[in-house]
Amino acid sequence: MKFAHFAHVWGKKGMTPGERYGQLWRELQLCDELGFEYAFCVEHHFSPHESWMSAPSLFAVGGGMRTKRLRLGGMGYVVPIHHPVRLAEEIALADQMLDGRLEIGLVSGVSPQMFVPFRKDYATRRDKTIDFVKTIKSTFANGNKLGDVRLSIGPMQRPHPPIWLETRDPATLEFCAKEGLHTGYFMVFSRPETAAKYRVYLDQWKKAGHKSKPNIAYSTVIYVDETDEKAMKNGLKDAAAAYRGFFPATGDAAQLKAFQETQARRYDDVGDSFAAAAIRGLLDPDHLLATDMIVVGSPDTVMKKLKALAVEGLFNTYLGEFNFGELPEENVMRSIRLFGTEVLPKLRDFEPF
Repeated sequence: MKFAHFAHVWGKKGMTPGERYGQLWRELQLCDELGFEYAFCVEHHFSPHESWMSAPSLFAVGGGMRTKRLRLGGMGYVVPIHHPVRLAEEIALADQMLDGRLEIGLVSGVSPQMFVPFRKDYATRRDKTIDFVKTIKSTFANGNKLGDVRLSIGPMQRPHPPIWLETRDPATLEFCAKEGLHTGYFMVFSRPETAAKYRVYLDQWKKAGHKSKPNIAYSTVIYVDETDEKAMKNGLKDAAAAYRGFFPATGDAAQLKAFQETQARRYDDVGDSFAAAAIRGLLDPDHLLATDMIVVGSPDTVMKKLKALAVEGLFNTYLGEFNFGELPEENVMRSIRLFGTEVLPKLRDFEPF
């Protein structure tokens, strides 16, 4: 298995953005020392009560300047809100600045509200994301030439850095397998149901003739402490509040519940009962624990849990979000250190598929 530090870069009470980023760099430095392979971030916009990360390339370059071996990137760029040529230029420049340590993580976007200020069409987001993959692959393979223009520089990695496209859509997964794109998913989706789709993807990947296995990523909140009791005491409350930022900044419980219900019905409408229940229970610690949507425990418990989840969910790359809620920095760093020294080494050689 492979391991990544994953960050929404949640806003923290009493901290400036600069202080929050300083904390983030300390986390990445520790992960670098402990042998994590990757560091990834989201791209979110217009949500000051939630994520303070709107520029994955800046995250990657900033983290790269403070680490030696971590591979960094967004997971991912919200492709349809960007101009494709401008994004291709940015990716190439970031990879050069990182001495070839960039990972290109792409998503088509899930929030319609994010598209409005950029005046972009939400309905065509998937097609535009697929088109962008084709654009950067052909551009970087063709001497950095795109139509009648030539980019000033190309990426250091040739023909291009590794590309990830997070998706559970069968048609998009078929495209990923053909084009050699890694993939992944988020904890609110059913592991067994997603695994069934990924088995088809793996078969398509093999038939496409790729020489190595793909990376399939899975992301959850994680908190590790010395014992299960300490982990529950120190981490469960914040883990249950980790995704409060997904919902409006309101103190009205009824309003919050109504918004969760509206979001959940989007998944009800497409027949995804697990995701609908996940949204309804996203702030309920009992639901999160019962469905294994969060990972909280001692190193031994966490190791066994991740091993079981990886088999059930068919993933070989784990994206752990270690900093969430109002966890004190000392707890965050202890959790990362325990994971890196007592969990990661025991799962390094484990292959779920």
